[in-house]
Amino acid sequence: MRREIVINAAGQETRVAILEEGLLVELMHERADAQRMVGDIYLGRVEAVLPGIQAAFVDIGTEKSGFLHASDAAEREDDEDEEKKNGGGKRGGRYPPIQDLISRGQEVLVQITKEPISTKGPRVTSQISLPGRFLVYMPASDHVGVSRKIDDRDERSRLRKMARDLLAKKPGGVIVRTVGEELTKKVFKRELSTLIATWEKVQEVVKEAQAPALIHEEAKLTSGIIRDLFSDRIDSLTVDSRDLAREVKSYLDEVSPELVDRVKLYSGATPVFDENEIEEQIHRAYRRKVDLASGGHVVIEATEALVAIDVNTGRYTGKKDPEQTILRTNLDAAAEVSRQLRLRDIGGIIVVDFIDMDDPEFRERVYQSMKSHLGRDRARTKVFGISDLGLLEMSRQRVRPSLFHIMSEPCSYCEGTGRVFSPETVLRRVERAIRRAASAGENRKLTVRIHPDVALFLLEKEPEFIKIMKRECRIDLDFRDDPLINASEYQLLAAPSDQDVTSRYAVA
Repeated sequence: MRREIVINAAGQETRVAILEEGLLVELMHERADAQRMVGDIYLGRVEAVLPGIQAAFVDIGTEKSGFLHASDAAEREDDEDEEKKNGGGKRGGRYPPIQDLISRGQEVLVQITKEPISTKGPRVTSQISLPGRFLVYMPASDHVGVSRKIDDRDERSRLRKMARDLLAKKPGGVIVRTVGEELTKKVFKRELSTLIATWEKVQEVVKEAQAPALIHEEAKLTSGIIRDLFSDRIDSLTVDSRDLAREVKSYLDEVSPELVDRVKLYSGATPVFDENEIEEQIHRAYRRKVDLASGGHVVIEATEALVAIDVNTGRYTGKKDPEQTILRTNLDAAAEVSRQLRLRDIGGIIVVDFIDMDDPEFRERVYQSMKSHLGRDRARTKVFGISDLGLLEMSRQRVRPSLFHIMSEPCSYCEGTGRVFSPETVLRRVERAIRRAASAGENRKLTVRIHPDVALFLLEKEPEFIKIMKRECRIDLDFRDDPLINASEYQLLAAPSDQDVTSRYAVA
């Protein structure tokens, strides 16, 4: 499979796209006004300890306090998976009570493992880790691990032995990352020394700092991508910034000189994302409906509790066998859903409603296909079997808000429902509010402001409405259209000072 990284840095926003066989599978953004926080280290002060949920809230100087669970405050469990390098503890495992680990007012060094999402503050851990290109250094641990993605047993043993030998007289533990396969002792020693020196600088800053304070910033987007992802498994890296291309090549000259030739500077007249047909794929990533190659489609709906994904055959009707038609659609959907989860960075609980399959063998094929496609996902996933109802339940690691939440904000009209009241519904609400005002007897003259769409409905469908309301309610009414008012709302203004009395007569 051909894998490429394309970086668009020629502008006010840096975007990194990861492609597999020309298809966009991951998209990351970095803006000056919205810096990434994962990996940053803070000196915080414990604000509250809550035994009821086995967690503490830590003031780290950001808008929202950090959430520290007991599993992230306890000593790290052995774990050889590089992708769990931040916050390796498990909520379901055994750990001491939070009140035995931490106390209110205590200063604690923490690292962010999850960005603030919606109303939740950042999740933090006291198990500090410093990632390098080949290693993850854990100052407070003596554990030596090797990424599970390195399959060769002999290589795993060699790396583990080399790590233990080099750590014999040094504090801390390490995890050898996937890119560290075939790592030499010289390179291992050099990177370990760099990471230990970084940790020593962190400790020096802590001595002078007063909580809450930012102690150490993780590498930013492009630097982190080059460090973590750019390996011999990536066929090319294209960047449209000359300065960034020079910086990347300089870094690779030191750590992986064999990859320098894969870095390409793009200098064409057409924007680099347009040239690689990425922009249109990004545009489609914001849509609810995603078309499948077979002719079917999936619909992705995010709710507060979970993300629901529905699979439909659409215009694809197959040839003869309906079971084969359904199987083909579901297999296409498994591949596309896996890609969309990565592209949209959807996390949490996910339920996929596949088209019902009577044959248990077909259900197993779709399930295995889903697991296989998710195997390329950098985020941790857990997939359960397909139920008799055709539902597949899964979870995906959530580190930051989804692409949709980062790039959008709630609609000021519908407030997230996706729908607004029809003009007739608004007019009926206005009618009831006027009748309430009439029964109260407080105002004999009202100005009613409504959206132009409602005003047009009033003129075309109910031209006698105002005359009837004046006669029945004995109120002097003046209707005005206002394009600035919400399409679902209206406003009542009482004479003579045009006082807003909407809340007095409207029903929330």
